[in-house]
Amino acid sequence: MEALKQKILSDGRVLPGNILKVDSFLNHQMDPVLIAGIGRQFANLFADQSISKIMTVEASGIAPAILTGLALGVPVLFAKKTASANMDEETYAATVHSYTRGKDYTVRVSRRYLHAEDRILIIDDFLANGQAVLGLCDLISQAGATLAGAGIVIEKQFQDGGRILRQKGIRVEALAIIKEMSNGQITFA
Repeated sequence: MEALKQKILSDGRVLPGNILKVDSFLNHQMDPVLIAGIGRQFANLFADQSISKIMTVEASGIAPAILTGLALGVPVLFAKKTASANMDEETYAATVHSYTRGKDYTVRVSRRYLHAEDRILIIDDFLANGQAVLGLCDLISQAGATLAGAGIVIEKQFQDGGRILRQKGIRVEALAIIKEMSNGQITFA
């Protein structure tokens, strides 16, 4: 997606540890026009998959997931990273390691909202090591639901996540694939 790549080049910042900071338009302050375009692009890519629900992990994947859900006309379910008093007691749970935070989270979704007849499209902002997608796949599997694929806004091709997911037979569609980041420069695949 050319508009996304241009925004990454103009506003993204490369930080030590292969961190790409895109908080000015994607995951802190958000560009709704760009994210709406991202949602439409994912909807087009997966239009033939009979998606019944979009799924993501809180919080950075929520905006692109919601706009994909809007474009497809389906609900959006996000896995919560923290338990709360108002969370249903009956949940599916999986452990996910966050690359940027360097810690593990137990993510949960209510059994009330994830069912065996669901056909799920995972949407996330980044794909680095693939742990978030694998954790969501675990939740989907626990429910007996079907995974249709994963839509990723930005994939870091130089990390193993995309290769791991594709080797598992998961359809991964990334809108911007970064081949490398070095000396503050970004190169797309």
